[in-house]
Amino acid sequence: MRIATWNVNSIRSRIDRVAAWLERSDVDVLAIQETKARDDQFPLERFAELGYEVAHHGLSQWNGVAVVSRVGLDDVQVGFDGMPGWGDPVVPEARAIGAVCAGVRVWSLYVPNGRALDDPHLDYKLGWLEALSVAGRGWLADDPEAQIALLGDWNIAPTDADVWSAEYFEGRTHTSPAERAAFQAVLDAGYADVVRPHTSEPGTFTYWDYTQLRFAKRQGMRIDFALCSPTLAGRVVGAAIDREERKGKGASDHAPVVFQLGV
Repeated sequence: MRIATWNVNSIRSRIDRVAAWLERSDVDVLAIQETKARDDQFPLERFAELGYEVAHHGLSQWNGVAVVSRVGLDDVQVGFDGMPGWGDPVVPEARAIGAVCAGVRVWSLYVPNGRALDDPHLDYKLGWLEALSVAGRGWLADDPEAQIALLGDWNIAPTDADVWSAEYFEGRTHTSPAERAAFQAVLDAGYADVVRPHTSEPGTFTYWDYTQLRFAKRQGMRIDFALCSPTLAGRVVGAAIDREERKGKGASDHAPVVFQLGV
């Protein structure tokens, strides 16, 4: 089974590219972030034509997450226990959806950005990740053999090797000690980065800002990850980042991240 995660930065703007990529890549399950669509705006028909079922959670033109699968889509869950909200009044955002696909609990996660080190949104981000680590630890406590994939745009570069310039990001979000510690807490809860062992060469990124020709200059970040439970991680036989999909007209600013499961 092939599983992928991709921040598409508007499913309505990029449905043609996503559909074409699914046909080329032979992916069975895709976790999508930043759909930027309400549920009634999501292009369900295009996925159905390709043989995929869809679970989508979108509330407005912001955020939005989905899991699409051609190997089954059961036990859909919107949000996870303890997930904090944002705004005034505080409400949960469309940042997490999970479903069971061929025995694997696949989560599509869009971690809050944080915005700036002195912004309240950073506290929201850290609280959101803390709640995820607590929930994730609880899932494995309930069933140590559970097959769980935490997939998505984490908006964190865990190491200096995950950014094009550590000096440039000094004093900015995505690389702060607090954010990196929050990411590590999810790993410490029992989950492993299953893509990095197969894509460890320097300069391997998943995101390039649209501005200042960042992609052409290879000035990117690795912020999209697949973190898997021990049993699921043990099934991973390969992984790749499809950098080619960041090229050309109408590309998302993120590349798809794919991993392959054995029996």
